[in-house]
Amino acid sequence: MNWLENKLQYRGQFSLRVRTSQVEPEINLIPFIDVLLVVLIFLMISTTFTRYQELAITLPTANGAVSQSEAKQLHIVVSRDGRFAINGKVTDRSQLSNSLNVLNKDTTIQVNIDADAKAPHQAVMSALEAAREANLSNILFSSQTTKK
Repeated sequence: MNWLENKLQYRGQFSLRVRTSQVEPEINLIPFIDVLLVVLIFLMISTTFTRYQELAITLPTANGAVSQSEAKQLHIVVSRDGRFAINGKVTDRSQLSNSLNVLNKDTTIQVNIDADAKAPHQAVMSALEAAREANLSNILFSSQTTKK
């Protein structure tokens, strides 16, 4: 059979109409996954990971002259580990306000809070709260002079 006979044999069987059975289109997911993996690898390599740490602050220093007032002074010392001392006598937080009430005989008493630079903020706030409970309002914070 030659080519022409083969053509004539199938002449009535071919038509241009659409088939009645519909073929569902498929999406090939393998190239999509490959592209997503490349994007993921690119993001992993190019991203810098930062650590969030506590706030790094520097406590202020003062350049002013030393105050030479004649007022009676009361020193509350707050150590690096959160311990308290009133005028050199070590006390704990529960007895801090009681000790200040005993020493508060004069309304013009000046309270100096000498807190270590690394003292916890809660300990300094506890010293302020104890002074407030003892009705002491003249409160100063001690600071260092700047090194030149």
